[in-house]
Amino acid sequence: MSNQQLTDRYNPQEVENSICKFWTEKGYFKAEDQSKKPPYAIILPPPNVTGSLHIGHALNHSLQDVLIRWKRMSGFNTLWMPGTDHAGIATQNVVEKELRKEKKSRKDLGREKFVERVWEWKKVYGDRIIHQMKRLGDSCDWDRLCFTMDEGVSQAVRKVFVSLYKEGLIYKGTRLVNWCPRCETAVSDLEVDHKEIKGKLYHIKYPLKNGTDFLVVATTRPETMLGDTAVAVHPDDERYKKLVGEKVSLPLTSREISILADNFVEHEFGSGVVKITPAHDFNDYDVAKRHNLELLNILTTTGHLNENTGSYKGLSTVEARKKVLEDLKAQELLLKEEEHPHAVGHCQRCSTVIEPFLSEQWFMKIKTLATPAQRVVESGTVVFEPESWTRVYLHWMENIQDWCVSRQLWWGHRIPAWTCQDCQHDTISEIDPTECEKCQSKKLSQVDDVLDTWFSSGLWPFTTMGWPNETETQKTFYPTNVLITGHEIIFFWVARMIMMGLHFKKDVPFRTVYIHGIVRDSQGRKMSKSLGNTVDPLDIMDKHGTDALRYTLISQAANSRDLKFSDQRLESYRNFMNKIWNATRFSLTALEDFEVPTEGDQALPKKTDLSLADKWILYRLGLVEKNVDEQLEQFRFSEAAQLIYTFAWNDFCDWYLEFIKPVVYGSPSGERAATQLVLAQVLNRIMRLMHPIAPFITEEIYQKLPIKAEACIIDQYPTVNTDKNLLALSSEEAFFELEIIKEVITALRNIRGENSIKPGQEITAKLVPNDGRVQKILGANKVSIMRMAKVKELDIGEFNDFSKCAVTPVLYNEARIQVVVPLEGLIDLNEEIKRLLKLTEKVEKELNSLETKLNNANFVKNAPEEIVTQDREKLAQLKIKVQNLRESQERLR
Repeated sequence: MSNQQLTDRYNPQEVENSICKFWTEKGYFKAEDQSKKPPYAIILPPPNVTGSLHIGHALNHSLQDVLIRWKRMSGFNTLWMPGTDHAGIATQNVVEKELRKEKKSRKDLGREKFVERVWEWKKVYGDRIIHQMKRLGDSCDWDRLCFTMDEGVSQAVRKVFVSLYKEGLIYKGTRLVNWCPRCETAVSDLEVDHKEIKGKLYHIKYPLKNGTDFLVVATTRPETMLGDTAVAVHPDDERYKKLVGEKVSLPLTSREISILADNFVEHEFGSGVVKITPAHDFNDYDVAKRHNLELLNILTTTGHLNENTGSYKGLSTVEARKKVLEDLKAQELLLKEEEHPHAVGHCQRCSTVIEPFLSEQWFMKIKTLATPAQRVVESGTVVFEPESWTRVYLHWMENIQDWCVSRQLWWGHRIPAWTCQDCQHDTISEIDPTECEKCQSKKLSQVDDVLDTWFSSGLWPFTTMGWPNETETQKTFYPTNVLITGHEIIFFWVARMIMMGLHFKKDVPFRTVYIHGIVRDSQGRKMSKSLGNTVDPLDIMDKHGTDALRYTLISQAANSRDLKFSDQRLESYRNFMNKIWNATRFSLTALEDFEVPTEGDQALPKKTDLSLADKWILYRLGLVEKNVDEQLEQFRFSEAAQLIYTFAWNDFCDWYLEFIKPVVYGSPSGERAATQLVLAQVLNRIMRLMHPIAPFITEEIYQKLPIKAEACIIDQYPTVNTDKNLLALSSEEAFFELEIIKEVITALRNIRGENSIKPGQEITAKLVPNDGRVQKILGANKVSIMRMAKVKELDIGEFNDFSKCAVTPVLYNEARIQVVVPLEGLIDLNEEIKRLLKLTEKVEKELNSLETKLNNANFVKNAPEEIVTQDREKLAQLKIKVQNLRESQERLR
């Protein structure tokens, strides 16, 4: 075997395409509807068909892929169900934008031609994110790829709507909704971005009907006063108690409105009097329902004032505000205006200001579905990871409101309702009706509205598996095992999937919901185009490789916390990939004459031929296998990634390969054969351990290893159970001994660095152990210590004269060793004393500052406990460091 099978440098671009093709052609991603293997399933949160891979997708998909690859390697029949979402409003906006370039609108085309145009766009651009997902390494069963507008899914969506309508859970009604005047549709809360703007608070006089005085109302939207149907005060506000039930004249109109009392009003806001505009404010709408107020709509669907506003009709809201303020000033009714920054909702798709708007829509009664969805979380049938999200979910479910499921769009699942032109009755049907079910008239027209995108997404776990038909896929994989998603769609998607799954499948859609954080920039800021701090994962994969990107993200995925993305961290993991590549090249050179055993990865060396380093690396392998498996079981992705990183880089590359160089480069012997086998077995397992996180490089290396199966992706994930016989050759005693040797070598290397001794300059050293056992260990490994620390003379035993020496204590469990290096003749002692004095002053300054901080009772009382503990530990370390520095100075004098 020759290391020419691996190129001099790792080139991700050359490797990734060929590896992905290899996996796909071999069918390794495919799930089996019937299998003796235990099932494990994940439903991919379907990205928008308009989308391209962003850094949030990269994190979300990488975490899912880790679980799928790990479970596949652990002997499970894995299904990762892929799909894309038609993304109603987003896709419609994209196509309308294209039409505007042609100086056309969707209305110019008409509904049928416009929908055809959207399908054409989808065929050309709609699958680009799928190709990008494959580049990321997503090991989905691509043969099962679903789209929310596929014929089978569409039929299921229609069936669900009709079923819920017949159960009385879907109804048509006039209620307040979020409305985008540009898109001319209702939008969900999720499609509203709340942006902080520099607004104003306007204080307006509302004259009392009797003309004796006036009330002052503060508002940020003076134009909406034209739709006021009351003013309100708090019931306990002594200033206004006597006025409750009286009337005021509504400025700029001929109407009189009542003064009412409601606990909704805040004493401290403005004057303590608020205007009630039920058709254009959600809080006011609730007040109006409690007090049976008129709901007066003053807007058109395009956001202009309507016939209920008199002379203001036809003005946009911006124009109306300007005119209303001018008229209020002219009538001396505008008392004052002041700066007032506040959050205003904007359409996520077009950035138009969202208007609360009274509109006839289709709604779903949600409480009936929400109650069982609460119970399954309370009982632990569905578990949130981390557990803290359970409280967030339950709180929202307890306060859930009916869901507006209709959208005034042309792209999407058209609501299966046909209105009779004669009797106005709505016929709801799975199959297009030919006559009105009430009066048998043939004059039917299907309603224009489509369903909210989240309606079809809420059915995703079972419609993707062929529901309403009872398929083998459902029998095997429903409910799925885990859903991985961000916290922002717990309510809009996760909760709805649980509700729909329980209602139509009589079981939850998944057992665990893992909530991950968001990816921020290196300063902890949210990424946005306006800040210019976004990163394109495709660019990163082109430049650094997919595995480096995945490792960067996964290594920080801890306990739902947001993670910081930095070039420095990315560079670190790119270097890790190069380190593994080069270590493999060395290992393959050392294994050129290795005889591949017929037993493969179950082959065992003779225990009597194993070196101390061999036993040590096998012990470390056992620890990492045990701990990684435990961390992945508990969704502790970052911990698992760090354990593998430390084992591969530090234990294997930095230490084991260095310890075994004399053996593998030496003459043939039983020890050499044993070490070669251990090297081959450990390298094989490193690739398998790393594979779920860094699939491309590990598969490429795996295919060049002397000990391997068909492919890394389907090989057994290494555990203490599967490697029981191999790990039995390890030794805790050997682990203890080599850890001591490592500490001694590290201490000698540190003395070199701290005293600026040139790397190539050999030194003499003395080791002073605390007992005979430690002395015996040091003696047995003297040659290794001298070689790896570049020591020409090494004495082990008692030594009392530490003058003009560098001394570093080594403490490991019960072992105590003083590592001594005479410095006379190696360095300028006077210059070294000056350096130590300067360093001592710097450390003492830091120590004094920290002591002052910890002596401050207010800091200790108010700071988080973990911060105070960290500072106290740091203080103790600084005191030891100062003491050591002073002792070093004394020894050099």
